[in-house]
Amino acid sequence: MLELRNIQKSFNGFPALKDVSVTVAPGQVVGLVGENGAGKSTLMKILNGIHRPDGGEYRLDGKPVALNGPREAMGHGIGMVYQEQSLIPSLTVAENIFLGNEDRFVRLGRVDWKAMGEAARAIMAEVELHIDPFTLTSDISFMHRQMVELAKVLTLKDMAPGNIYMLLDEPTSVLEQEEIDILFGVIRKIKERAGIVFVSHRLDEVIEISDIIYVLKDGQVVKTLARGEATPPLIHELMVGRSAAQSYYRETDRKPPSDKVLLEIAGLGKADAFQGIDLTLHEGEVIALVGTEGAGTEPLIRSVFGLEKVDGGQIMFQGKPITNGICAQAVAAGIGYVPRERKIEGIIEPMTIEENVVLPNLRRMTRAGLLDFPKIRAATKHLFGPLRIKAESRLATAKSLSGGNQQKVVLAKWYNTGARLFLLDHPTRGLDVGAKEDVYDLIREICARGAGVLLIADTLEEAIGLSHRIIVYRDGRETARFDNADPARPVTPLDLIGHMV
Repeated sequence: MLELRNIQKSFNGFPALKDVSVTVAPGQVVGLVGENGAGKSTLMKILNGIHRPDGGEYRLDGKPVALNGPREAMGHGIGMVYQEQSLIPSLTVAENIFLGNEDRFVRLGRVDWKAMGEAARAIMAEVELHIDPFTLTSDISFMHRQMVELAKVLTLKDMAPGNIYMLLDEPTSVLEQEEIDILFGVIRKIKERAGIVFVSHRLDEVIEISDIIYVLKDGQVVKTLARGEATPPLIHELMVGRSAAQSYYRETDRKPPSDKVLLEIAGLGKADAFQGIDLTLHEGEVIALVGTEGAGTEPLIRSVFGLEKVDGGQIMFQGKPITNGICAQAVAAGIGYVPRERKIEGIIEPMTIEENVVLPNLRRMTRAGLLDFPKIRAATKHLFGPLRIKAESRLATAKSLSGGNQQKVVLAKWYNTGARLFLLDHPTRGLDVGAKEDVYDLIREICARGAGVLLIADTLEEAIGLSHRIIVYRDGRETARFDNADPARPVTPLDLIGHMV
């Protein structure tokens, strides 16, 4: 159905893809795996017409094609679910699903909103999403927006005359297991008339859903694995060039925290989010906050950073109160926040890596009121080593980086400030296994120098592997606490799940 032959692509002389060949057969799910910067996203954007290859050939149904953008790709039945999402928050769900294809609902020069709503409900039902199609997209959860993305691609079934092609770039990165099961069910149903390319850093998911897996490293395909051949340890070694560490989360490197209190939260409450929150975080300690979507963990850490206002209670940091809803005060006090949605709140895409990293420290990076770029370079040059940021240079724009490397820039920004408290909301979302190990090492280093971490982890295993203590929330209230420091009595995911649901 789809074939890429010897595809090459460079950006400013920096090779992103080198002679990559990929084939998608009818009824087949093709998995793409590789480290951040290995070329997966570039390859997906070539498949969707966003980038034109510098060399090689793109063929659909045996015929060469040259796509000029995603709209032309859709005409060929190609649709993509983006890792960072492509929805417009100020439009309704229905408008987003049919964006660019509203003509089918136009009657006498006007949009038939009733017909659009009914069509949106029908397509959303296929992904088991049951919400009002005229809800503003900005008012629904991140997980629901991901399902809207999938519904948007499914509209190709009714519009494309022939085969359709689904490109799924990290579609499960923020989904709960129930939503992942729905997604995989949809993939299995639609692959009868679709070619599907699936990208994920969760190797067990790639192995479960894929018929064939291409492993990319440094812009090249280093191995093709058929179903039954692939195992997580083998893929890990092919991706990063080394075997997985025996202790993936470095539990043996976990040092006991200090007795000195860093953060105190007492009686904190916010309407429709959380109530009666009490916790104490010590220097050198990691506390994992776990719960299902809507449990209140994300609004809680956003409130500590000042992004959301609380209705009552108190936040004390290093013995001083944090004013309700003032981010600048939190930054000045030494608090850093890594958000779930890095492209919206974590980075400024047109700025360089250096400029993004020094944003919280701009006053210290000026001379006579102007930015002192030699000082900026001196302050950022040491960060590339420990975080392994892959870029042509520190002057590359954040937009040019892969999603995982953008996340590393967000981490570097706060690491560079010398922050004493790190609020981490899914800090490893979209990172490959090698990059996750780098982040885990960084968290250990942060704690070793006396900082504290409030963590919302990507998985329960990650929360257990990194934390000293775990606090479980359900419907905005604490339901359980676990001391995770005793190796003789390790916490398990099953211990947590019973208090989450």
